[in-house]
Amino acid sequence: MGTPTDAGLALLALAAFLGVSLVAGAEYSIPFLFLGAVGTVVFELLAFRRADAVRRVWERRPVQVASTAAALLIAIVGGVVAPSRVLSAGVGALCTYLLFLAIVFARRRY
Repeated sequence: MGTPTDAGLALLALAAFLGVSLVAGAEYSIPFLFLGAVGTVVFELLAFRRADAVRRVWERRPVQVASTAAALLIAIVGGVVAPSRVLSAGVGALCTYLLFLAIVFARRRY
């Protein structure tokens, strides 16, 4: 596993959020995009403190499948319940996570 797998799963989830946004006709909310981005940064900072333990758990295939399924479910339910807020937060979180992965990948290569 590693960065490419993480990026692939994040892209799959992002595609779901964007697709549901299109179907729902949701308008993006800047405050909720920002909230999602901040949530990702906070999570990554907390996870960094126990990086080895977090990686061991995340490397398990069932955890990856369940997390991806949960993201897809959140996108679908969010598209029905509160599309602008939930989908904006999800897109903000996932875009920030993908940016984080790009930085990690670039640092490892160079």
